[in-house]
Amino acid sequence: MKILVTGAKGFIAKNLITELKNRDYAQIFEYSKETDPNLLNEYCKEADFVFHLAGVNRPIDPTEFTKGNVDFTSTLIATLNEYKNTCPVVISSSIQASIENPYGKSKKAGEDLLLRHAEETKAKVLIYRLPNVFGKWCKPNYNSAVATFCHSIARSLPIKVNDPSIVMNLVYIDDVVEELIKALNGNETLVGDFCEVPIVHTIPLGEIADLIYSFKKSREDRTIPDMSNGFAKKLYSTYLSYLPIEQFSYDLKMNIDHRGSFTEFIKTPDRGQVSVNISKPGITKGNHWHHTKNEKFLVVSGKGIIRFRKIDSNEVIEYYVSGDKLEVVDIPIGYTHNIENIGDTDMVTIMWANEYYDPNKPDTYFLEV
Repeated sequence: MKILVTGAKGFIAKNLITELKNRDYAQIFEYSKETDPNLLNEYCKEADFVFHLAGVNRPIDPTEFTKGNVDFTSTLIATLNEYKNTCPVVISSSIQASIENPYGKSKKAGEDLLLRHAEETKAKVLIYRLPNVFGKWCKPNYNSAVATFCHSIARSLPIKVNDPSIVMNLVYIDDVVEELIKALNGNETLVGDFCEVPIVHTIPLGEIADLIYSFKKSREDRTIPDMSNGFAKKLYSTYLSYLPIEQFSYDLKMNIDHRGSFTEFIKTPDRGQVSVNISKPGITKGNHWHHTKNEKFLVVSGKGIIRFRKIDSNEVIEYYVSGDKLEVVDIPIGYTHNIENIGDTDMVTIMWANEYYDPNKPDTYFLEV
């Protein structure tokens, strides 16, 4: 299948083209402002499917709305007609096409041109009136509040939220791309006269800003956003794509003493805490038990013994652990326990606890195994 994508350098098109290539669509005609205009003839002659994603939404001169959203659509249709090509055409329009402003009027005019083309040639035309789209590779300080917020907050720059209560309807770029590829395969989501991306996130602008600020702070408090929340998960991924290249890494607080170190890695309010414990050779750590707090130990380097004793018993249970054979050891409640490094190198243990440490309620009681 030969696929023509207009606006190939744009946000949606870049993501779409990348995923099409991932799925082994090899013949993609990428057309943008920088493309030799003569190539449009070749592309329109051979295309089996058109994604018309070119458009103008933030011009310096409002007359550019007509040039970018109407005139080029007319040129595209005329070129397809010149070669009697009635292949399907998908156009990315906007929910503003129903609004009486210069941008909305131009998008509506582009839609009407394609609808007339469909009526005259019987070509299949699918119109996607998209709300705000967010995700990686969207240009900040342009027409996306999410992109601007992510870019600025990641760099500790101020943002402006005129009205935090404004409700935003957003679609995520991966969901948009998935829907466009469904349309390519004849499985578009059609609702009335228009197509739509099924997953829409509705959230006040102020909450979006607050979430992004919390992502920045999460590096300090070692928390991870609620990944069960679909919007937060997608927004967090988006935020990370805007990090300055020199800020991909961040330091953790290592609690170091003669025995080794203990470092908190990740904390979540509902899934507990992950830490990294390093023990020097011959060192034993632990000798305590918990009422409700439970843990999982995974030795990833070195050799050791994890010992248990039920607090009302004299029987000691031993588990030999090694980075040579990864296995998880559960630490049940009501058992005092310790871990000893019996090797001649540092022993590294990944430790998970079902709750993160609360100094006011540690639920940790010293008792020798």
